[in-house]
Amino acid sequence: MNLTVTGLCKSFGDTKALSEVSFAARSGSPLGLLGRNGAGKTTAMRIIMDVFRPDSGEVLLDGKPIARSGVRMGYLPEERGLYRGSTVIEQLVYFARLRGMTRGDAVKAVDSWLERLGMGEYRSRKVETLSKGNQQRIQLALALINDPDVVILDEPFSGLDPVNALQLRQIVAEVASKDKLVIFSSHQMSAVEDFCDDIVILRKGEVVLKDVLSDLRARSPKNRIRITPAAAELTAAAARFGTVENVKDGIVVTLNSEGDRSALLAAIAQSGADIASFETVLPTLEEIFVSAAGEDSEGGAAQ
Repeated sequence: MNLTVTGLCKSFGDTKALSEVSFAARSGSPLGLLGRNGAGKTTAMRIIMDVFRPDSGEVLLDGKPIARSGVRMGYLPEERGLYRGSTVIEQLVYFARLRGMTRGDAVKAVDSWLERLGMGEYRSRKVETLSKGNQQRIQLALALINDPDVVILDEPFSGLDPVNALQLRQIVAEVASKDKLVIFSSHQMSAVEDFCDDIVILRKGEVVLKDVLSDLRARSPKNRIRITPAAAELTAAAARFGTVENVKDGIVVTLNSEGDRSALLAAIAQSGADIASFETVLPTLEEIFVSAAGEDSEGGAAQ
């Protein structure tokens, strides 16, 4: 499947949430939709799901408008969307049936997901008695209960401790491996790097960067070199070729010129310093994100 978003514009009163937003996502290749608070991520997601209608622009799935009756969608919202006074089994079965499942199939799917998540003991508990982390796990089960074709996850790690976050990572990786179309938004850049091949960064409702992450990193300057371990003679030799930064177990040299790599290595050898590693440092997704979207103060009402 291929999802194409073209020229989306959306305003709420005088607040412009999206302005000519265009990007594409493909099944089997999770898309990271990123941006600071107020950048327009949630608005774009809700337009894709037909919760909001755009002022202009279109969303196509395999070249056609999305027919909700023919496409199974799963959505994990950033905000809690559960009925706190209902039991876990009641509302999961209720929502599963709203998505077209028979009661029997819904109960089987719910019990399967509760078992998978290690939450079978909470089956008859009211949601209001659960911790925030366990409520988030219930919302994940809800998002995936009907084996959706399109999965949209908005800040899925919110409220999760490290153990539950690891379990969620494993489940999301499994979903992505099944050739589903996955759109993933999170402020945890390490999680996005783990899952997402393609990234789109929004800033104040506009796309400021869209690329394949591996290609973007491969095209980045190769002038940062990490060398371990650190030593006084090593630092002195490296300082002749650029700026030296002390990091854990070593140093990072930002070369004045990429062409100085060989000369730096020769100078280190001549210094007599014993090194364990000499490697190019590629930018992290967090560094890419900050460069593209991190300079202005955070935006207003648009999400």
